[in-house]
Amino acid sequence: MNEENTDGTNGYSKVRTGTQNEAALLALMEKTGYNMVQENGQRKFGGPPPGWEGPPPPRGCEVFVGKIPRDMYEDELVPVFERAGKIYEFRLMMEFSGENRGYAFVMYTTKEEAQLAIRILNNYEIRPGKFIGVCVSLDNCRLFIGAIPKEKKKEEILDEMKKVTEGVVDVIVYPSATDKTKNRGFAFVEYESHRAAAMARRKLIPGTFQLWGHTIQVDWADPEKEVDEETMQRVKVLYVRNLMISTTEETIKVEFSKFKPGAVERVKKLRDYAFVHFFNREDAVAAMSVMNGKCIDGASIEVTLAKPVNKENTWRQHLNGQISPNSENLIVFANKEESHPKTLGKPPTLPARLNGQHSPSPPEIERCTYPFFPGTKLTPISMYSLKSSHFNSAVMHLDYYCNKNNWAPPEYYLYSTTSQDGKVLLVYKIIIPAIANGSQGYFMPDKLCTTLEDAKELAAQFTLLHLDREHNLFSLDLCRRIWRK
Repeated sequence: MNEENTDGTNGYSKVRTGTQNEAALLALMEKTGYNMVQENGQRKFGGPPPGWEGPPPPRGCEVFVGKIPRDMYEDELVPVFERAGKIYEFRLMMEFSGENRGYAFVMYTTKEEAQLAIRILNNYEIRPGKFIGVCVSLDNCRLFIGAIPKEKKKEEILDEMKKVTEGVVDVIVYPSATDKTKNRGFAFVEYESHRAAAMARRKLIPGTFQLWGHTIQVDWADPEKEVDEETMQRVKVLYVRNLMISTTEETIKVEFSKFKPGAVERVKKLRDYAFVHFFNREDAVAAMSVMNGKCIDGASIEVTLAKPVNKENTWRQHLNGQISPNSENLIVFANKEESHPKTLGKPPTLPARLNGQHSPSPPEIERCTYPFFPGTKLTPISMYSLKSSHFNSAVMHLDYYCNKNNWAPPEYYLYSTTSQDGKVLLVYKIIIPAIANGSQGYFMPDKLCTTLEDAKELAAQFTLLHLDREHNLFSLDLCRRIWRK
């Protein structure tokens, strides 16, 4: 344990010696009856608690806690987290110096207690000016394997992975959007435990390991996003995967309406997947059971309930400083507006230029106002029918060019921190779903802003600049106009 510790509880500070720390932890153990053991860089409190019988709590009962003050320990933390329910195990990550590493894992006895902890303790002020973050934690048993030959079938990939690693349970392979006889060049490998997956990753991670003569890419797959049952019980939108590029929205609507005419409200198709909106949840659930595995235009489709975004689940990704491209799809839909998943696999073919050519420097649209006279005839238009020169905002430019490339809209994730003088500083992270598995999974500027509008504009500018560098999407003149202040 460290020799000194600053205790800022109740708004004051005092030096706490190592002996006092030890005394405080012993008092906690005596009061609760829990054991405490330190091993492998973590200190375990409980696991199981006194009098526990049976197996450990099921998956989904553990939460991740971040931004813990480095000089705060179980005697302060445990009472806070006991407010949400009975703690099965509290694991505080420790440094050799005796300080904690700023994060911990708390396992409750039920999922409901874990969800309550997230609701009441996320962004909780643990000490004056110190706010912790709490989100769901799931043991990851899945690896992302990239650069797989596209002609390999699921059975071949499964057999090969079982030969080179232990504990393989299954592989998930998605067919190419343009050729259903080929895979997308990657797979997800499911292992029997987190330990088995970690051992496999350690063996494969150096980057020199080859399968079928190809050097593969290996990383953790992002866990599938958890959505609480209460929210899922209200979902009446289906996510349909593995469609043919040529399949139309009308065809999908007709196929999903066969079992009950008039049940489908609308369909939104993007590339090789679609969202089917129903008027009633019961009809959506019935259609899912009927249509899953059916063939539409020669393609065997997968049908599941679409998952609404749970913004709290992105908090841990913020703590890690990145959002991995190696995710299974996070389905996003809100207020019955257009929806899209994070695209899997390599990005769709990028056009050399948005208009198919290098355009000369277009004249800038003058920024001024004109009188609006009564009786003036107005014509409804879409913003996407305009030219890029009509947009001054980088946010609008980014949305416009995503649409022109037939990409899903950009996803904005807002984060904050506090400056030394107490100001709230903001930054956006942007994900372009269509290229999220390409060379860069996300875009985030290296500067913070004091206003929401500036933060969003800066992030869009940063993203456009990097898209231009990587994919050569924009003319030099356009880039100059976007960044002109």
